[in-house]
Amino acid sequence: MASFVTDLWESIFTPGPTPTLLRAANATFLALQLTLAGLLFATHSIHCVILSIICAGLWWSVNWFAAELAIVQREQAAKDKAEEDKRRRRDDGSDTEVEEGSKPIPEKDTEGVSASKEVEMQPATQGLSQRKGLEVESAKEKDSQVSQSSVSTEDEWEKVSEGSEEKDQ
Repeated sequence: MASFVTDLWESIFTPGPTPTLLRAANATFLALQLTLAGLLFATHSIHCVILSIICAGLWWSVNWFAAELAIVQREQAAKDKAEEDKRRRRDDGSDTEVEEGSKPIPEKDTEGVSASKEVEMQPATQGLSQRKGLEVESAKEKDSQVSQSSVSTEDEWEKVSEGSEEKDQ
């Protein structure tokens, strides 16, 4: 019972309907319906019947809304997963591979008549290996540039501070 109360307290601060919160809401609506049934039996008042109908409608609508929200959350999770898979494929380069061979590209000549020019494509594996080699070389260059730029920046600051000291004197 203590863990249910703790879970209920924590679910209040969690966005969306949690199972603990739904159980508590259903138990509360059940208790309200039983109370209204007891009042109807004791008083024979039409008001208790009307309140019971309103309570039943509210109970149903809360559970319907929670079910619809769960459906939307599942659809959103599936959509997010599909987008993540698409991004992964794009990052892997599988969407950008080109077939070997040549394809005609329309080109206009000086007289306005369209002509066709054949374009040779490199094999996909050759382009990938060259690209990987370039990436490794550029990474090495960046590392060397970082160390050089940090030294040059410090030298420039020293020159600026020396110039300002000369002006002060």
